[in-house]
Amino acid sequence: MKKHNFSAGPCILPQEVLKQASEAVLNFDNLDLSLIEISHRSKNFVSVMDEAISLVKELLQLPEGYSPMFLQGGASLEFLMVPYNLMKQGGKAAYLETGVWAKKARQEAEAMGEVVVVGNSADKNYSYIPKGYTIPSDVDYFHCTSNNTIYGTQIKAFPKVDTLNVCDMSSDIFSRQIDFTQFDLIYAGAQKNMGPAGTTLVVVKDEILGKTGRQIPTMLDYTTHISKESMFNTPPVFAVYVSMLTLRWLKENGGISWIENINNQKAQLLYSEIDRNPLFTGTAEVEDRSNMNACFLLNDEAGKDKFEAMLKEGGINGLNGHRSVGGYRASMYNALPLESVQALVDIMREFERQS
Repeated sequence: MKKHNFSAGPCILPQEVLKQASEAVLNFDNLDLSLIEISHRSKNFVSVMDEAISLVKELLQLPEGYSPMFLQGGASLEFLMVPYNLMKQGGKAAYLETGVWAKKARQEAEAMGEVVVVGNSADKNYSYIPKGYTIPSDVDYFHCTSNNTIYGTQIKAFPKVDTLNVCDMSSDIFSRQIDFTQFDLIYAGAQKNMGPAGTTLVVVKDEILGKTGRQIPTMLDYTTHISKESMFNTPPVFAVYVSMLTLRWLKENGGISWIENINNQKAQLLYSEIDRNPLFTGTAEVEDRSNMNACFLLNDEAGKDKFEAMLKEGGINGLNGHRSVGGYRASMYNALPLESVQALVDIMREFERQS
């Protein structure tokens, strides 16, 4: 039976990418050696890293002066690396707190200096994106999280800032067209929308670095990794390779504009059913709903066992909501086909018919 993978992460990946990756594990580049046993300094893998970096620049339409890096430690390490590299000694930063990961980022920054929380939606369990907040003019940078995987909210319009602009795009990177040059630093764990767990994409504007006045540990210094082209230490070769294949797949099919159109169709299809079907209720404010993660509840928990039996029979995987929200979460990342969303909607309609 075909499985419809709505898992929140690690994410679904294109079937053709999985096939190519599995072949490379056995025999990479016709070397009769595995991708994961060749030297990362070999010209064969260096070409992989070069293509991955080039694809990032092309897909995000970045001008000269931006450096993409493939690092390790997940977005969680970036929570620390961002203030280490951007917060001046004795300085401060502004954070928009819209979910668990945004909160964790803020907490890490507090270890480095003063943090101003300019907006916080914890009062309604992070079910909305704060609006109308003011960013102080004397902060070293502003940090936001573009998409909140757990709560199903997404920033639709980013604020204009008079300081450095930083965004955690872990769960919606490459999913929609925006002006990426409005940001001075972007980071994203690969496992939400780009590749397997193990690498983190960081894109930084070169000119903003080296101005904190603090001593930065070598491994936490972005300039270290830029100068060594993401190979200061042994990179996670498999995660980088699969991310490169996914970015290549995206480019060959039409880029971000192509996938944004499909993502909009998927979100429209599912949210329309959530709003129409009297058995379900969405948890996020309508204007802030995420196109990547749709969170919803059963209005009557008495039907839970029956609904979940129908989901299992229909091959629906990974739909359980996060424990802090409950209910269900349909993660509709780039590689999830429209037909999978239709399969879920069909089950929701049949559940209504039988209730």
